[in-house]
Amino acid sequence: MQLFILLSWLISFFVQEPKDPKFKLIPASKVKFNSFVDCNMAEAWVADTFRIFPGKYGEDPLWGYARDLKYSNGTNASIVFQNTADKFFNPIMPPNVPIGQKGLHGAVWFETVYQDAKDPSGLTLYALYHNENYPITLPYDPKTKEGYTNSKLWPQGLTGPESPAAVCRIGIMKSTDGGKSWDNKGIILEDLDPRMILKPHNTSNTFAGGVGDPSAVASGDYLYVFYGEYGYPGVYDAKNYDPIKEASGQCISIARIALKDLDQPVGKAKRWDGKAFTIAHNSFGKPVASLQISKADGGGAASSPTGGFHWGPSVSWNTYLNCWVMMMGKVEGRSWEGDKIFISFNKNKDLGIGNNSQQWSKPQLVFQKPGYILWYPSLQPLDTEEDIKERRTSLKLGKRARFFVKRIKPGDDEYASEHIIEFEK
Repeated sequence: MQLFILLSWLISFFVQEPKDPKFKLIPASKVKFNSFVDCNMAEAWVADTFRIFPGKYGEDPLWGYARDLKYSNGTNASIVFQNTADKFFNPIMPPNVPIGQKGLHGAVWFETVYQDAKDPSGLTLYALYHNENYPITLPYDPKTKEGYTNSKLWPQGLTGPESPAAVCRIGIMKSTDGGKSWDNKGIILEDLDPRMILKPHNTSNTFAGGVGDPSAVASGDYLYVFYGEYGYPGVYDAKNYDPIKEASGQCISIARIALKDLDQPVGKAKRWDGKAFTIAHNSFGKPVASLQISKADGGGAASSPTGGFHWGPSVSWNTYLNCWVMMMGKVEGRSWEGDKIFISFNKNKDLGIGNNSQQWSKPQLVFQKPGYILWYPSLQPLDTEEDIKERRTSLKLGKRARFFVKRIKPGDDEYASEHIIEFEK
């Protein structure tokens, strides 16, 4: 018995689980972004130009029609992130189409730009977008099963008791001129009407359901989409509603779509089923278990006024650590309240093998700003010779990067950076 105990100790001593990378925030001069941001920062290098695509575009009955989706250029990230408002330009966007027609409905936010590796000019870009609709902009269509049923039980939105909650979806647009004009390719991930969570259970003032706030990275032959899951994992039935079941199907999920399908993406994305990517784009799969928050630790359903879930992932490949890095927010109350930002790591470069895509470390606290609501954290390249030479973006970074986050409180709403993050192996 003593020999067995000794052998067990020796094995545990010499065969230890690899530790997560270390990180620290280093105070830096404040950089305040000078254009509207309410999403992840989509960006790409087009030849020797670093180009970003922040903002919002399209119809929105709550907030008004938006023309804030813009692009801006510069010779490196630091210059672009400090550009003045007059250096942001409106791209040519596809128009919203009337109800009942195929095309773009609701408002969009660009969240990630994938640059087609097959185009040596670098001008071919695919923008992954977050899309929001309401029963008034996308009413339920019994033929297509898309859209949402308008009823007195529809949950409350962000602008008061009379405002409806939105539903989010994820789609793709394409540009062949480096992002100066865009063509809509359609919705790739969505939750259908039966999954919407209604009154009296949905009191969070967030979404009625849906999928959104995505980040995407290419690995092998696929684009892996990380997104927030806000619908019920099945058909919502008020009589049999179970908040524990709701929470079990929510938090950050992953789907993927083949790069060859980006030109005709509708219906091609697949969600994770617990073992593989087999679930249809408009059905429901399983979220990343290690990123979920247990009930004992304050976790809960997205429709709950007390929240308790991670959201808004921003994923990058780190060439220094040789692993994936995910930044994320945390909702702890109504209307997306939460003052903390977390980080997680995945050491599997190939996300397509087995369950590699799901092997994320337990989230660690990176940053907290009491009194503020924190949204959309991201890591951004510096103006160093190495970062410029390697054409680094928010999708590919090194040992050091700028940490940006949108911080909100009455009278103080800005997307800014006051820190550099530094990693250690």
